[in-house]
Amino acid sequence: MEKNFVIGLVLGMLGGALIVTNSYKARKLVKEGQDAAWEKMSKIGKCQEKSEDYEEMED
Repeated sequence: MEKNFVIGLVLGMLGGALIVTNSYKARKLVKEGQDAAWEKMSKIGKCQEKSEDYEEMED
C-alpha cells in the first residue's frame, strides 16, 4: 500500500510539473499563488516583529 502511494505521489508530481512547464496559464497561476503566499508570510512576520517590540517595551 505504501509503495503504491509513493509511486502515485511521484508520478503525480512529475505530471503536474510537466503540465506547469508546458502551459503559460498554469505557470502564471503558480506564480500568482507563490506571490500571494509570500505576501501573507511577510505580513505574519511583520506582526510577529511588532508583538516582540511591545514585549520588550513592557520590561
